[in-house]
Amino acid sequence: MILIIHPDSFNLSWNQGRGGFIFALTFAFVELVFLYNINTTRYKVILSIIVLFSSSIYFILVEHGLSKYFEYLISLYDVNLSFSWFIMWDFIVMSIFVICILTIFMGIKWVKLAPASPIFLIGNSIILFLDAMFPYDTLGPLQYVVPYMVKIDAFLITVTGIGTSIAQNNLLLLYGDHGPFALQVFWPSAGVHSIIIYSLVMTTFLLKMNIEMKKKIIYFILGVVGTIIANMIRIFFLSMFALKISTNPIKFEEFHSVAGEIIFVPWLIIFLTTVTMIEYKLSKQHENKLKKKN
Repeated sequence: MILIIHPDSFNLSWNQGRGGFIFALTFAFVELVFLYNINTTRYKVILSIIVLFSSSIYFILVEHGLSKYFEYLISLYDVNLSFSWFIMWDFIVMSIFVICILTIFMGIKWVKLAPASPIFLIGNSIILFLDAMFPYDTLGPLQYVVPYMVKIDAFLITVTGIGTSIAQNNLLLLYGDHGPFALQVFWPSAGVHSIIIYSLVMTTFLLKMNIEMKKKIIYFILGVVGTIIANMIRIFFLSMFALKISTNPIKFEEFHSVAGEIIFVPWLIIFLTTVTMIEYKLSKQHENKLKKKN
């Protein structure tokens, strides 16, 4: 429905667009595809249509006056970053929508059977709130790892020879095919938020799996390491864009707004799917062994 009302808003993500909703629905699909016993009744369909209609009204009103109220809240609560503040409310509404739909069709069992999408949406809502209230480097603990990531990126640029780079704290000075470019990296751009969201999604995902705790810990650690690597690739791609493609601030910002999701979310989906397939194969092998013994 939102695609029909505001199709152009899905071109960007993070705090400038609603592209993250597509990934949330992808998470829901990945989990629900393994479920075959969802009962659908006329009553449930009617309720889901009411929920869909209600959420659609919100996205219509946002473009026709409701955003003025959010602007009032910005001044009332001394919000520092308006972009994140506005998109935060979209994620909150989408979180409520997905939770309501899952509850209608699955009851409270969705917490165990399909938690990834709600956790992703709620996690993004929390991160956007933090970014709105404590933007840039004002949230010290989350900003702590950024200088180290910037140094690693500068090293990779030097090793690959795609340009010249100098790292100073969270500032990356670049010089490439299109001239100089200064890239200031803050914790959302460094993908620190994706590590937090990954931890939330992966924790709920692993808790519902019927495997031993040792395996859960190993999978979790592998996922964290993979997410950090994905974030490093993101920063490297951002640098490469400025070095080789364009130093135009508008074009860079357009790429910046989607770079995180197009790397992090596919990685997370691939990782969760891989873990599921591995454990499914192992369980089948275990069943076959038991059958042979009997």
